[in-house]
Amino acid sequence: MKKSYMDRFVGKYCKIVTKEPGDTRASVVTGILEEIDYEDGFILIDSKQGLGALRINTIIAIKPAKKRTIENEQHAVIGIGTLIVFIAMVLVAAVAASVIIQTSESLQNRAYAVGKQTIREVSSGVSIIDQMGYTNEGKTIVEYLAISVRPRAGSYDLDLNETLIYLQYDNLTVLSLNYWNGSDAVTSTISEAGVFHTLNHACIGATSFGVIGIRDSDNSIENTYGLGTGDMCMILINLTAAFPDTGGLEPGEELYGRLVPEIGAAGIFLCNAPNAFDHRVVEL
Repeated sequence: MKKSYMDRFVGKYCKIVTKEPGDTRASVVTGILEEIDYEDGFILIDSKQGLGALRINTIIAIKPAKKRTIENEQHAVIGIGTLIVFIAMVLVAAVAASVIIQTSESLQNRAYAVGKQTIREVSSGVSIIDQMGYTNEGKTIVEYLAISVRPRAGSYDLDLNETLIYLQYDNLTVLSLNYWNGSDAVTSTISEAGVFHTLNHACIGATSFGVIGIRDSDNSIENTYGLGTGDMCMILINLTAAFPDTGGLEPGEELYGRLVPEIGAAGIFLCNAPNAFDHRVVEL
């Protein structure tokens, strides 16, 4: 190769084809041709392996080449794959975080609702003050029962319309408020004849009870059947209609009952009839 030809490649990035004597195959070296030493017969080339020398008499061809900005294309492929995996991990983490946040919010709302209902269930309820009975003219059997009740301390307002009374004597009887007859079954005014003559007895039968508001400043008992804080009422039960087999509560007998509101603790009462009735109104 002529001297003038090789000088044109000095300082350029070239592809150099060489073949050593005795080799059957040629080899290729790429790099920047730094210097040519014609006296010693070597060229200096700066390749990716470093600075090296090649004998001029082994050079078959020299060709300018484009220098690669990425030395190993495989590294770029690995980098793109790593980036894809990283993005996928970020997306999965974002979805998982969203699911966890939604689940925690749902559990928090559910726990709040359950806690509120539990507090209302525990704190609400009715308290039994006393119970009185009213006998027939012959003073042989208790025909009517009057139970004085009020809300428990700290209780929410109670709906008497949703309150049930369970009576256990010779059988089990369930009573509900007879509100269809309006003031005939619910009233806040006691007549001159007394508590047991205030309500229309036809309104309190075998499956219903009546209510008299004893302390009801806002008239909530009579108007909306609501028993609020500070209120007190008297519930009247027709034992003759509830227990037709015996006609009422006989002397010396015991009556068990529960006053069950819609929400809250039930009020439990136990009526023990005396062995003899001295007056028509007796304490049970």
